[in-house]
Amino acid sequence: MAIKDTLLYVGKAVTFGLIMAAVFLFVTPLLTDNSSSNLFFQKRGDNGFELSFSKAVRRAAPAVVNIYSLSVNRNQPLNSGSLQGLGSGVIMSKEGYILTNYHVVKKADEIVVALQDGRKFTSEVVGSDPVTDLAVLKVEGDTLPIVPINLGVPAQVGDVVLAIGNPYNLGQTITQGIISATGRNGLSSGYLDFLQTDAAINAGNSGGALIDTSGQLIGINTAAFQIGGEGGGHGINFAIPIKLAHSIMGKLIKDGRVIRGALGITGEPVGPVIAQILNLPDLTGVVITGVDPHGPAAQAQLQARDVITKYEGEAVPGVEMLMDRIAESTPNKQVTMTIIRKGKVYDVPVTIGENVVEETD
Repeated sequence: MAIKDTLLYVGKAVTFGLIMAAVFLFVTPLLTDNSSSNLFFQKRGDNGFELSFSKAVRRAAPAVVNIYSLSVNRNQPLNSGSLQGLGSGVIMSKEGYILTNYHVVKKADEIVVALQDGRKFTSEVVGSDPVTDLAVLKVEGDTLPIVPINLGVPAQVGDVVLAIGNPYNLGQTITQGIISATGRNGLSSGYLDFLQTDAAINAGNSGGALIDTSGQLIGINTAAFQIGGEGGGHGINFAIPIKLAHSIMGKLIKDGRVIRGALGITGEPVGPVIAQILNLPDLTGVVITGVDPHGPAAQAQLQARDVITKYEGEAVPGVEMLMDRIAESTPNKQVTMTIIRKGKVYDVPVTIGENVVEETD
């Protein structure tokens, strides 16, 4: 019995030793200056290792530019100009394409882009999209810094983030916070789901980078959609997710604008009350609350109180999904929508129109 107890004791000790060795081998690279895994802990003098995001900043910050929108007075002999707007932008490719906010450049007669290495360029607007408040600029330059990006890793609530921009023209500034929420909508036209963050985003930060702790771009900061007017709420700021921003950028580079489909309806999700009133079998779908008399829906004889349950055979769980599918459909394309009207199911062919967005002053 004593021998068995001894072997058990020795076995536990050996197992514990192996576990500690594994932990040591795992942790050591994180605390070693020579390791690429050392993202957060850095050697500082004689004080050992300290938490720092400087590597992430060094990866991304050179690609974040200052944007100056100028209003040119053409009545003056030398075409003197005055500063009309201030913002930031992010260099996305070696070809010199820059993502920024539409509201930063929409009134500009001339746009000056200043890099962190001291270079300055005059830029033109390649395309803009007021709906998502995005614009693409282009500069011609050699060895331009490009921001790291990974479209396959969505931001999650609780992620630590850094906002890079030029607030109030003080010079490039880094602020830190977390992702407070994802999928925030209702702040604009409903075509985008914002990232909400408590990282400070002020005037001049618009169009700048929101990065993760590895230095990868996860969003384009915007000061246009704030709670409580200029300056926003306390710790309530927003960024456009990079996956959406990147998709819009591609469309702007290709066509100079974003071509969206339109149906000409307003709607709301089916809730318990509506389901009971309309005698619906479940709570999925979108009930039409209004129809544009000159829109595609009216031409297809869709009516208020019709409930859209499928779009091209795909179940419609809510308003956001339906509006996204409509917007993504090519104008003049015929689609099939499944509706419930007075308890009966119909398949209705609809020819999608084009959503024309007029730019505002």
